[in-house]
Amino acid sequence: MKIFINPGHMPNVDSGAVNEHLILRECDIALSIGNLLAHKLKITGHKVKLLQSNNLCGESPDYPNICAIANNWQADIFISLHCNAFNTKARGTETLCYNKNSNAGALAQLIQLQLINSLQNFDAALPDRGIKQRPDLAVLRCTTMPAILIEMAFIDNDNDALLLINKQDTIAAAISRGITDYDAQLHC
Repeated sequence: MKIFINPGHMPNVDSGAVNEHLILRECDIALSIGNLLAHKLKITGHKVKLLQSNNLCGESPDYPNICAIANNWQADIFISLHCNAFNTKARGTETLCYNKNSNAGALAQLIQLQLINSLQNFDAALPDRGIKQRPDLAVLRCTTMPAILIEMAFIDNDNDALLLINKQDTIAAAISRGITDYDAQLHC
């Protein structure tokens, strides 16, 4: 399977959400977990392309166009990694897709299940925010393969941020297992 990984945002251009108290930037967390995920997927025989860029769908031509590159590479699935932020109190993990009743919805369900099962072992209070349809998001709308966007946790909440710092390998492994589950489901 060919898997395109898009760590959200871009250092020195758009850091994404931040936790000023812990000095964390979304772009750095997403890239770190993206690299771990890419390594795990390559070990299991998948072809992986990872790209972090501020150009999602042609709006910033100075940078590589994420959706066009994923489409031209003919990826089988597209995974965008992000950290949520709201009011320092909101918590949890959620996975977004264009349409819940699609292959992307099935992929989202399997990855969300693996993430929640894994992360709640370390923090039983972590909310499962579920699967959400977001047809307005460029990386879900402009890709030709099943695409999801994972909001791994809330970077501005210190409890969630500690998971993003200390459980990166756990997060990457859970996403990898969800992808493997999806691949197996497709080939039953």
